Amino acid sequence: MNQQGGKPTGHEDDWWGQLYGDAEDAGPSAAPDSLDDRYASAAGAVNQRPDTVPAPRSDPDAPGRGAPAFPAGLPRPPGFTVEPQPQPQPQPQPQPQPQPQPDPEREPSPPAAEGSPARAPEYVGAGPPTYDPEPTALPEADPDDLGDLVADTVLDGARYGTATLRAVSLRGDSARYRGEPRRDSLLTARFGTGEHALLLVAMATGARATPGAHRAAAEACRWIGRAVGRSHERLARDMRAGRRGDLKSGLHRLTGRSLGRLRASAVEQGVDPEEYAATLRCLLLPADPECRTRVFFGAGAGGLFRLRDGEWQDIEPRVTDAAGEPVVGFGSPPAETPDGDRLTMDLGIPTPPSPYEPAPGPPREPFRFRASVARPGDTLLLCTNGLADPLRGEPELAAHLLRRWSGSGPPGLADFLADTQVRVKGYADDRTAAAVWEA
Repeated sequence: MNQQGGKPTGHEDDWWGQLYGDAEDAGPSAAPDSLDDRYASAAGAVNQRPDTVPAPRSDPDAPGRGAPAFPAGLPRPPGFTVEPQPQPQPQPQPQPQPQPQPDPEREPSPPAAEGSPARAPEYVGAGPPTYDPEPTALPEADPDDLGDLVADTVLDGARYGTATLRAVSLRGDSARYRGEPRRDSLLTARFGTGEHALLLVAMATGARATPGAHRAAAEACRWIGRAVGRSHERLARDMRAGRRGDLKSGLHRLTGRSLGRLRASAVEQGVDPEEYAATLRCLLLPADPECRTRVFFGAGAGGLFRLRDGEWQDIEPRVTDAAGEPVVGFGSPPAETPDGDRLTMDLGIPTPPSPYEPAPGPPREPFRFRASVARPGDTLLLCTNGLADPLRGEPELAAHLLRRWSGSGPPGLADFLADTQVRVKGYADDRTAAAVWEA
């Protein structure tokens, strides 16, 4: 019989008998069954023994398996090819790298001490300042009044129209060393939307050596911020129209009202109004790109500088600049009319104080005001005395900021902070500054 169960034929029966004989089927063999094994078995059936017998094939995925061997003299099955096993190539030995030789003409720099910064903050002047460049002590905190705490540094910025604003307030070296709070306060606010918006930058400095100086400065900023915010629409219209007189009288009234509320708050707290006082300096910027009017106003000393055409200009309004047309709540009426008629006659006789009138208080800071039109490329700098004094007293600081801020566009917040905290020996007060770059 054949494998398909058909009728036997002589030739096929002879071949089948020679291959299997009369052996009974013993079932599947345990020997490996692969294409190589079957080919070797067929070769032996025709009395041609191969010279080499392939070893049983293992798992085809096993690593290191060699190429299968075929009997000598026999053709390989059609369509079956065996690629030669690639021989491993010897890996080249790595060559040792030559060690760099030190330059005999250059002295090696000493290693930095463990825990020390990469470089100390920059300073200008005759020598390094007395105090450490970084904060040393924190102010004492009240567990029931944690809102009274003041951060060491405040940084802010914005861009509206043609103006880019950078503002910073940082604690002075002396306060950082003694663990005192920052007496300077900074407020940046935007009132309104779109081109009708108005930007306010307010900075205040509390009285020196008083326990509530930082609270008085913060309260002064809040009062003026509230007053300007409620009148921002009219102020913005006056700035766009260039009504300088209306701006001066209106801002003088708002400033006096805000500082008056500060004195009233001191009376409510049972504190001397002269101790619970603050200087106040403000800057108004319109968001309208067509309006380049910049208005400064306030009461108290500080600095107002302008960087134009490669040089610093000190444009701080002086007390004598307040002379002119009287405004509501400020100054006194003129001594004569425009026609020359005297309104009063001063005979030089001192008037004794009246027992029914309170004693006059100490003289208050005069109101300061300046409205100017910015040019493309200008940089306007408003600051407290902490930065104004070293700018006026140390030419190297002014030259340093001139190099940093001339022709390079507005710096980023981090760069602006680094520029404004350049230290000068002998000047250790808080610093608060706001700079405006004009495009």
